[in-house]
Amino acid sequence: MKMQLAPLFFVWIDSLALGQIVPRRSWCPVPLSPRLPRLMVPVRLIIIHHTVTAPCFNAHQCQLALRQIRADHMRRKFRDIGYNFLIGGDGRIYEGLGFGIRGEHAPNYNSQSIGIAFIGNFQTGLPPSQMLQAARTLIQIAVQRRQVSPNYSLVGHCQTKATACPGRHLLNELKKWPRWQPKP
Repeated sequence: MKMQLAPLFFVWIDSLALGQIVPRRSWCPVPLSPRLPRLMVPVRLIIIHHTVTAPCFNAHQCQLALRQIRADHMRRKFRDIGYNFLIGGDGRIYEGLGFGIRGEHAPNYNSQSIGIAFIGNFQTGLPPSQMLQAARTLIQIAVQRRQVSPNYSLVGHCQTKATACPGRHLLNELKKWPRWQPKP
């Protein structure tokens, strides 16, 4: 009997973790185009961004922010929202493009990375702890689902091009994370 309980327990934990990702359909009525370019997975790179928008603190605010970010990206001639996932100030992980779709977040690196954006501006302060924990959880899920290589490199957007993104405070925090690398 114990042998049967252990696998069920692990499935429950996996489902719980995967349930922390808020699906795209909850904030965007437009499904992803099947024509969007796919990623060859697992990717070797995770690129962290900040959106330089107002922060959000609950599901309603975060979903509104996501729609505004997507609209801005579409105005700028992106195919859709540019990020694979976004982290809200409510501590939730929001699906943007999701796994397996090539983002538009870091020129020259999009085909070998996923982009994770923290909603807000972190040039002048650090994201709340629930946002940092949500990003760590998402990275664990990505590795577990074999979307990201276990020996991935973690970098800030500013390490791929001349930009202040993901903000000085968030970049300094990322430098303390185990897989952060000084170069992509």
